[in-house]
Amino acid sequence: MTTAVRRPVRRQYVPPQHGAWAMLLLPYLAGTIVAGFRWPDVPLLGAWLAGYLLSYFVMQAIKSRRPQRYRAQITLYAPVTVVLAAPVLLACPRLLVFAPAYAALLAVNAWYAYRRRERALINDLASVVQSCLMVFVVAVVAGRPAAEVVTPFLVVALYLTGTVLYVKTMIRERGNARYLRASVVFHAVAALCGFVVGVLPGVVFTALLVRAWSLPGRSLTPKRVGLVEIGASVLVLLAATL
Repeated sequence: MTTAVRRPVRRQYVPPQHGAWAMLLLPYLAGTIVAGFRWPDVPLLGAWLAGYLLSYFVMQAIKSRRPQRYRAQITLYAPVTVVLAAPVLLACPRLLVFAPAYAALLAVNAWYAYRRRERALINDLASVVQSCLMVFVVAVVAGRPAAEVVTPFLVVALYLTGTVLYVKTMIRERGNARYLRASVVFHAVAALCGFVVGVLPGVVFTALLVRAWSLPGRSLTPKRVGLVEIGASVLVLLAATL
């Protein structure tokens, strides 16, 4: 009985967007490993995750035109985000330099949510940029120059951008030859860029190219697609930080 009661509640407050967690954690971990850990990184991670949950339900409210439906979630996650973000901003007020970029990218998300086209490619890419900027955010918290985290930023950005295309060929755009070509070509370019950065990134992106070319068309469930991406994320994290 307890499990039966808890599951619906969890579904109400946790988005069914499993791939989003990799988009959130990968840039944060890559930036932290390369730039170094500082105590504000702990509340920063909490604010980052709570902010995602808040933005998800705000976009759902915009999309549905029924904000009251998501009032409980927004009322929960808004103060949690503010409370966790406050000590980070007090310790490192320079982070406010990222506010205009995040505001503009969230405005893109809001526009597509209002148009009920949140699966549009441009909207997905706006979310990728939001995630990848976290690499620079962590560097600022650590007091490191941006130049030191350019490599992990590029590696993570190439991976997440390619994954947007690849996942579309596996699920929503399955059988779409144009998306498949775009995915394979992008991954080929990413592999070349990877070898420019180093041997390990080149090898990892070559493996991702093989996956982008060989897996579309196979009968893989979304769960199996997600499991493949968990392994890919680990490899990309190693390529971005070693």
